[in-house]
Amino acid sequence: MRSTLPHLAASLLLAVPAGVTSAAATAEPAELSTRIQRYHVSYSLNADYTSSETHDWTMQVLKENALSNAKEASISYSTSIEKADVLAAYTLKADGRRIEVPKSNYQVVTNSGNAKDAPVFSDRTRLTVVFPELAVGDTVGFSYKLSQLEPMFPKHFSIVQYFNRNTAYDDVKITIDYPAALWTQVDARELTGAAATEKDGRRQLTWTFANKLPLKNTRRDYSVYEADEVPGLAFSTFKSYAEIAQAYGARATPKAAVTPQVQALADEIAKGRTSPRDTARALYDWVATNITYAGNCIGTGAVVPHDIAFILENKMGDCKDHATLLQALLAARKIESTQALINAGSSFKLARVPVVSRVNHVINYLPAFDLFLDSTSSTTPFGMLPDGSQDKPALLVDGFREGLRTPAPQPGSNVQTMKTRINILDNGSVTGTVEVATKGAYALDLREGLRGAGKQVMDDMVKNVLKGFGYQGSGTFESDDPTALLDTLNYKARFEFKNFTPFPGAGAFAIHPLFTSAAPVARFAASADEEGTPVDFACTNGTSTEEYVFTFPAKMTVLAVPDNMALKTSNQTYKATYRLKGKQLTVLRQVDDRTRGNVCPAAMAAEYDAFAKKLQGNLKSQVVYK
Repeated sequence: MRSTLPHLAASLLLAVPAGVTSAAATAEPAELSTRIQRYHVSYSLNADYTSSETHDWTMQVLKENALSNAKEASISYSTSIEKADVLAAYTLKADGRRIEVPKSNYQVVTNSGNAKDAPVFSDRTRLTVVFPELAVGDTVGFSYKLSQLEPMFPKHFSIVQYFNRNTAYDDVKITIDYPAALWTQVDARELTGAAATEKDGRRQLTWTFANKLPLKNTRRDYSVYEADEVPGLAFSTFKSYAEIAQAYGARATPKAAVTPQVQALADEIAKGRTSPRDTARALYDWVATNITYAGNCIGTGAVVPHDIAFILENKMGDCKDHATLLQALLAARKIESTQALINAGSSFKLARVPVVSRVNHVINYLPAFDLFLDSTSSTTPFGMLPDGSQDKPALLVDGFREGLRTPAPQPGSNVQTMKTRINILDNGSVTGTVEVATKGAYALDLREGLRGAGKQVMDDMVKNVLKGFGYQGSGTFESDDPTALLDTLNYKARFEFKNFTPFPGAGAFAIHPLFTSAAPVARFAASADEEGTPVDFACTNGTSTEEYVFTFPAKMTVLAVPDNMALKTSNQTYKATYRLKGKQLTVLRQVDDRTRGNVCPAAMAAEYDAFAKKLQGNLKSQVVYK
């Protein structure tokens, strides 16, 4: 089935003025709201690996709907290791007048610590300029320089640049200037490269690009997004992804030292545990539920974990801090582990050229159990990974293994069974029960939803759910403790409500769940956008079974029930049976998706959609009575 992974494609794109995702092109011209008239960027890398970059762009506003976003431009940078300077900011009116942005239109928001202390988790600064007197037909211009005073990783440098096919670019120019003796590699896609030049021991590379007649974007699904498939370039001094892992580990691994404080905490948490796996589970559970996840992960100025004493004192940390603390606690109990770099967004492949921006999250790997752990998720139990960490290339800091990936859930991992008993009374009202058992991701979804529910919400659960279905009623709800880090959850509801069926008289009703759940059969009937361009998409396995037993009153005669149905594709099966015996109708519906992996090829979308449409028809069929 199609996954509900977040669509994070935008997080992979460099922030350029258009601010839209790349297009799957058609022959139809795009309806343009803006036009990038000039976009020039130059990078200069020094021998000590400090660097600077200068951006200079102009954008014309073509439509009213673009004015709001076009009125502002921002620079985001790390205060501790970067410096930003605005070189020019202005509005160019359609009549030729140039209006400079006054200093009063600048705003700087800085994450800073107290006095001269460093900020707790993020030192990001955002400098924003607001363009004056902007109207449709005008052009905004912005030029700035960003100086990196300290390299993100010692003796290394990497950049990426992407361009959107559905954005109009008249004049793009990218220049990279660096010491000629430096080893580098480049991947340029759909760009025109000029001849490289060398002078005074430095080498300069230049590319140009234009997209003056962009085509309309018909892509709708960005659950899988690989930036290497769009125009742009990657430039890196890293020879391999193993080098990126080593560069990160050089400063992160020493932070995972076993101090007396760490040893004492690990011993306390592991007290009474009789096996290494049980100990590892206890340590993971403690970090996941006691250390709040906050701050930057991998990014400029954010590649070195905090000291463990600091993390424990604040009970808070970013992904590096979580991974470092858990690694230290495991080491204190003689359990080997290492940190692993992955992409937490919608990219499931490594870029052809190793660049730091493609690995933006840190988790742990325990070789003795061949197990990955992501303690930044406070709701994911030991042995599982949150959606964004599944089926991703993994760069082990220690013991790097080419081609290693985090696991995807195996078929049969995600299961829901719902049993509903419905007694229809002479007046058309009903009483009944619903019992739901879940496993895997379905259990996690429900646990997360129930964790934050207070007593009043739980007491009103049945009433509010019935109200959402359009019924006035009441009932009781009981559930397993949702706070435990387990991959199962069971709950039961009793209910009663009026006007389920107009009676006496003739009528009909559809068969559907009368209570909320994580994975109703109808969830598998969701079709993709038929007009969207077929692309690879995020998917996952799952099984959902719904059993209904209807007991009818003596005065009601059932005239017709839906037909039985059986469907089968290469990955999915559906079976529905409707058995009427006397005054009782038993319905059994089961859908089973055996998809392997978290990415499905574009060609599979048609199969999924055909299955979903047939399933929809069966779910809409009705019981007819008099």
